[in-house]
Amino acid sequence: MAPSLPTRSTTDRRTFLRSGTAALAGLAVGGPLLAGCRDADRAAAALPARRPVADGPAREVRLVAGPVEVELAPGRVWRTWGYNGQYPGPEIRVREGERLRVTVENDLPGVGTTVHWHGVPVPNPMDGVPGLTQEPIPPGGRTVYEFEATPSGSYMYHSHQGLQLDRGLLGPLVVEETTPHVEYDREHVLVLDDVLMDAPRPLSELVEDGDGGMGMMGRGGMMGRMRGRDRGQGGGRERGGGMMDGMTGGVVPPYAGLAVNGRLPEAPAEFEVRRGERVRLRLINPGGATTYRVAMGGHRMTVTHTDGRPVEPVTVDRLTIGMGERYDVVVEADNPGVWPLVAATVEGDSAPARAVLRYAGAAGSSLRDGLPEGLQGGRALRYGDLQSVETLPAEGAPDRTFDLRLSGGMMMAPDVWTMGGEAYPDAAPLEVREGERVRVDMSNMSMMLHPMHLHGHFFRTGNVLKDTVQVAPHMGRASFEFVADNPGRWFFHCHNLYHLHAGMAREVRYV
Repeated sequence: MAPSLPTRSTTDRRTFLRSGTAALAGLAVGGPLLAGCRDADRAAAALPARRPVADGPAREVRLVAGPVEVELAPGRVWRTWGYNGQYPGPEIRVREGERLRVTVENDLPGVGTTVHWHGVPVPNPMDGVPGLTQEPIPPGGRTVYEFEATPSGSYMYHSHQGLQLDRGLLGPLVVEETTPHVEYDREHVLVLDDVLMDAPRPLSELVEDGDGGMGMMGRGGMMGRMRGRDRGQGGGRERGGGMMDGMTGGVVPPYAGLAVNGRLPEAPAEFEVRRGERVRLRLINPGGATTYRVAMGGHRMTVTHTDGRPVEPVTVDRLTIGMGERYDVVVEADNPGVWPLVAATVEGDSAPARAVLRYAGAAGSSLRDGLPEGLQGGRALRYGDLQSVETLPAEGAPDRTFDLRLSGGMMMAPDVWTMGGEAYPDAAPLEVREGERVRVDMSNMSMMLHPMHLHGHFFRTGNVLKDTVQVAPHMGRASFEFVADNPGRWFFHCHNLYHLHAGMAREVRYV
């Protein structure tokens, strides 16, 4: 059943950090049915868009990056940056296999920018990583990104220049299935984001001004609990809490609030449903530094996709979504009323983001108070619950293995984050050859969760395909394997924006 929603050059480390800081300077102002899921031609090796750009007319989209003024709630106006005069940026919606041509114009004040198509295995020159796949689009300039929109799924687009993502340069990208994997009557896209009212600042400045560099004890430790308050407009703050109900620790920016589709919880976005409908929710987290636990009042959620890839349906009361991750869920609209969807930080240190699910005809009903029961008990989604409905690559010995320790946030250097003991862009590339089976093993030596994202590829982790995977803090481990079948120079990094900016990234280079 169709959805009812309408289409709405390598740098050195000093240059890398300088370009990011320069980019900040101008900001100081102001139970579903699945079908056709096991076909052999859906094998993982065939998933990424390796084919030439499709023939025929392209879907033309224009994005203009520039200053915007948006109302997040009555009396709360954010003067920031966005696309096409709005935040989040406009939804881009195309059909699987359609050719997409996006012209990006840079109207930002005095800084370059790029656009990255997060999760879509685009040709390498289209990936939007400054200093790796392209030079930044200069002020007043434009560039064209063109690629085949495949495979289907929930994705996002965002700037990959400096810390620009945390000023609102982001938006949802939906590639609709040619043959839907899930039946539903209505669809809504929910973009979860952390709102930073002032210019984003590197960790080095947050630590210096906020005295927040106690990463040795960090989130979840004694110091994290003692110092879990907002440190004001200038400094960062520490958190306590965890991933998949675990624990984390470290310094984060002084966010003013958490938003769903650009609305703060005091004036939440509302979504209408009708009793008896199957409602598909596309949950997208492009945020700078926040991992959420998501639950819905009065309803359970059936997970059908992760990072755009279809999975066997699994019904849960809550799920955890890290920066860069996406989950599609189906909600059975069988409990009329007005219900909250709540996205709480895993640390529990901020007022949760909220949206409202309102049944048609419930105009006079009041919103149910309190946190959904799913945040206080019930079944939590685990990665081990996820089973791909696509044919996965056969397991076998890898041709190449990388063993990477994720480290940083220590007391003597709280603003340095590394992978394998090296910080980008000075880190040596991870070299692979086309056709190889590559394995990456990661161990987290830090107090903070790290959502690790690989550009240009889907990888197998456990029994599922993803492009972003959370690595739990305090000696947590995660592994994935991928087939090196998309030649180029690809970014691999932590999707905590501030860890990335502080060096937690590597290049995967085909040789």
